[in-house]
Amino acid sequence: MSIRTKAHRLLTAGAVVATAALALSGCGAITAANDGASADGSFELAGYIQERIDNGDELRIKLSYHDPSLAFATPISEGMERAGSDLGVDVQLVGPTGGDAAKQVSELQTLIQQEAIDGLAVSSASSDALKPVIAQAFAAGIPIISFNTDNPDSQQMGFVGQDLRGSGQSQAEELITQLGDTTTGKVVVFSLDTGAGWSNERFGGFEAGFEGSDLELVGPVNVGNEPNAAYNTVESTMAGLSDVVAIAGLDCCSTTAAAQWVEQSGNTGKITTVGFDLLPSTAEFVENGVITFTISQNPSEQGYQAVKILYDFLTEGTAITGVDTGAEFITQDNLSEATVEG
Repeated sequence: MSIRTKAHRLLTAGAVVATAALALSGCGAITAANDGASADGSFELAGYIQERIDNGDELRIKLSYHDPSLAFATPISEGMERAGSDLGVDVQLVGPTGGDAAKQVSELQTLIQQEAIDGLAVSSASSDALKPVIAQAFAAGIPIISFNTDNPDSQQMGFVGQDLRGSGQSQAEELITQLGDTTTGKVVVFSLDTGAGWSNERFGGFEAGFEGSDLELVGPVNVGNEPNAAYNTVESTMAGLSDVVAIAGLDCCSTTAAAQWVEQSGNTGKITTVGFDLLPSTAEFVENGVITFTISQNPSEQGYQAVKILYDFLTEGTAITGVDTGAEFITQDNLSEATVEG
């Protein structure tokens, strides 16, 4: 299957899911006889939030991102701000610089205790770390969803983002297609945080996409989120390997670090390099032929839809369901039509 054909299929599927997810499905008027979870475990809106709605106060929706210093946070914030402007909502991106899960939990607990939020969306580096605070928000009667990174088996009320496992599998399958007659050799996989739930999901899909192949997977290798350190890790990893035919990044920053090494080491066109997201530097690497393809997960739409489904729930009683923001393969052929994420 060609990249363009697969991109169309993925985008179409994502659009269908998103449209269905945003349709009104009657959950009735919001009532708040009691704050937080009811005796049967169902959600009941906090009294202070219902009072703010009844008074016509501006709603306060916050998006907690696991590391706002990452370049990927910029388009998320742009989408969030656009939703805030369109809907008349007070929005803010919060989170710990450097990706400290304990600091993220502490910040969220403070917001919950101070009754400083009317709706909350969270993106965590570690889903296990945030499960208790998601439960705390739910029990306090604060509508709580996840975005960008899922928190399965938690009390989140929905998830806005990409099918991580599916995107990883699609990446592997398209990489094999691009390698063509090259059926042996090493494929090195890099991630900025191999311990994160999103990374495990995406790599699990990547492994599934390689089932039946004679190619040898190496990694995933953790590079961290500091650009110089990430590049150094890629460089040292590659120095110890031979017969590498491809490199795959599982995220924005490991992709750009790997592409930088490929370009500077003179391996453009020799080692097939693929990745995720479309930062300005990623787009440049695609344009120059260093990166064969990258997969966009539409972070701006993630920020926008995270605000919108919380707003719709609070103002219209619209049931919260998941929104798949889709996956788009970006190559030299369609780069000029793509939206750069940042």
